[in-house]
Amino acid sequence: MIRRALAVPLWLAAASAQAGGHFEVDDAGMLDPDRCQYEFWGTRVRSEDATLWHLGPACRVGPVELGLNIERISAPGDTVHVLGPQLKWTFLGQEPEAPWSAAVSLGFASQLPRRGGRSGGQFVLPLTWRATDSLMVHANLGADWATGSGERTGRGGLAGEWALNDTVSLIAERNRAFGLWTSRVGARFSITPMISIDLSAARTGPAGVRSFSVGLNHEFGR
Repeated sequence: MIRRALAVPLWLAAASAQAGGHFEVDDAGMLDPDRCQYEFWGTRVRSEDATLWHLGPACRVGPVELGLNIERISAPGDTVHVLGPQLKWTFLGQEPEAPWSAAVSLGFASQLPRRGGRSGGQFVLPLTWRATDSLMVHANLGADWATGSGERTGRGGLAGEWALNDTVSLIAERNRAFGLWTSRVGARFSITPMISIDLSAARTGPAGVRSFSVGLNHEFGR
């Protein structure tokens, strides 16, 4: 298996609520009716020659958002594939200009091929406060169940998202998951109103493991 010191920074991204792209603190919004999206991003830990690739399609189905998370985690001598569905429901503040929004997100994750042990999962309560027209604050509280061991650990985080203009937003977050803290800073660039590019850098754990991520987000009607 990929050793824990390496797997944790990558798995933190893979296990996160995916509406936030590769950022680990999720917002409380979800897709509008009759809308779909996909997220495609990669995370690189250069010091360990390790990479995580993620593909996450999702669609609004009735009152909820249904998605599928597909991850490939690779390092010298080992490769792990993780697959699982995700459900998200914004039960408070679905309106775009709502000052407060709250949601619940549930995810399931299974390692392929199975190597014994249990499947994993996640439960998260995202909360978003629209402080101003250009500044949003996101908070998360929840738990993860690791694949293999089934061990449950708590997660929580806080993030700020500041829109400089209609094209560029800056994002900074501090998140704790699987017993480790991660600090991440990055930016989101809107190519069109429905297509954006994410870039970020992160440090995880007391050893300060560094990772870099780039992602593509595309929303469309069905």
